[in-house]
Amino acid sequence: MRNQIVAGNWKMNNNTPETELLLDNLMQHVIRDDVSVYVAPAFTQLSQSVEKLKGHAITVAAQNMNAAASGAHTGEISSSMLIGTEVHTVILGHSERRSLYGETNDSLKLKVSSAIDAGMKIIFCFGEELSERKENKHFDLVKKQLASALFELPSDAWNQIILAYEPVWAIGTGETASPKQAQEMHAFIRQQIENQYDKSLADHVSILYGGSVKPSNAKEIFSMTDVDGGLIGGASLKAEDFMDIVNAF
Repeated sequence: MRNQIVAGNWKMNNNTPETELLLDNLMQHVIRDDVSVYVAPAFTQLSQSVEKLKGHAITVAAQNMNAAASGAHTGEISSSMLIGTEVHTVILGHSERRSLYGETNDSLKLKVSSAIDAGMKIIFCFGEELSERKENKHFDLVKKQLASALFELPSDAWNQIILAYEPVWAIGTGETASPKQAQEMHAFIRQQIENQYDKSLADHVSILYGGSVKPSNAKEIFSMTDVDGGLIGGASLKAEDFMDIVNAF
């Protein structure tokens, strides 16, 4: 059985007192044994969050990292720095990193390789813009994103990878892919992994949906055969909403 996962990407939100309050509220809830839960605070709140959540079922992830181990990369964070704060999971390839900061399939391939070598778990994001879906290019684009960054990895590296499909047109817009659209793409993704590796590996990779998941639609989306959870943006900033999503399986 694949892992059911809900990850909250806080983006550039929550200073120190706001992080303290949100974590306090989250910790009042019982985390189900059958769902893995992550929160991804800003870099400045990682140590605070790790310390606060010690002994708790919620795992802390980072929102990004640099491919280099060290060097002249002002403002950047390496895998060893994350591991030094006891963070062992990182989100890579988020649509905002691609669109706002110029991350490419080639640069993400280097980041993925660096994170894998460091023993980190990766939540790898990918997905199409609205124009690409309207032009019926979304399957080709997703296939290219996966192949470029991930398909040269050895099969055992996939134990460290969680996939997160993000239809970019459904992030922060209030739009959401229908459950049928989400299932169609998730099934396509799983088939690409099977084609490149084998069915056993494909059947064990968790694929999250990331696009305006809310308490009101999470249950229907998560009920789809190939949807294993969600990468949650705005709704992860409210403890009650986030936990309603966690409990939507």
